[in-house]
Amino acid sequence: MAATEARQEETRVFTANALLALLEGYLFVAIEPVTPAEVAKTLGIHAAQVEETFEDLVNIYARREKSGLHIMRIAGGYQIATKSELAQDIGKLLAAPAGKARLSKPALETLAIVAYQQPVTVAEMEAVRGVSVDGVIKTLLDRRLVREDGRKAVPGRPILYATTPEFLHYFGLSSLEDLPPLEDIAVAEAEKAEAHDALQAVGLEE
Repeated sequence: MAATEARQEETRVFTANALLALLEGYLFVAIEPVTPAEVAKTLGIHAAQVEETFEDLVNIYARREKSGLHIMRIAGGYQIATKSELAQDIGKLLAAPAGKARLSKPALETLAIVAYQQPVTVAEMEAVRGVSVDGVIKTLLDRRLVREDGRKAVPGRPILYATTPEFLHYFGLSSLEDLPPLEDIAVAEAEKAEAHDALQAVGLEE
C-alpha cells in the first residue's frame, strides 16, 4: 500500500495553470527564496518544469503595471516582494523609522572584507581594518549575514568566516559573482575604502 502511494506521488501531474497557482501561493507564504530543485523534489516533478513556471510568474508580474509586487530572482531561487520604488512609503505605513535596519559603517567595512576575502579569520579582518572586529562579527552572525566556515590550518586553528545565502538575499544578489570586481582588499586603507564603495555600488548602503 505504501509503495503504491509512493509511486502515485512520484508520477503526480500538474496542469500548467494548477502549478502556476500553487507556486504563486507558495511564494506568497514562503519566508526565504524558493528554489526550483526544492519544489521539484517535494512535489516529485521535474525541476525544469518548476523553473519554467517560476519564470512565467516573473513575466506575469512584470506586466502588471498597477501591482505593487514583483517576483525577484535571489540566491538561485525566487521570492515575491514589494517593488523597490514603494519601499519608502511602505516603511512609513509600517511606522518603521528610516534606517532602522541599516548596517553601520564598521559592519559594512567588515562585511566587505568577508565578502571579498572569504573564508577569512578575525585576525585577518582586524589586520585590514586596524581595529577589533569582535563586536561587529557578533552582529553579522546574529543577522545571519556571515557564518562560521571551519577552521584555518594554522597554529591555534582560528575560525574562518564566510558570507551566507542570507547575505545574498539581504542585498538582492543572485550570487557572489554579482559583486563589483575588486582587485585586492588585503591591507591598505585605500583598498578598504574601495571595498566599502564597491558594496555601496550594489546597494549595501544608501
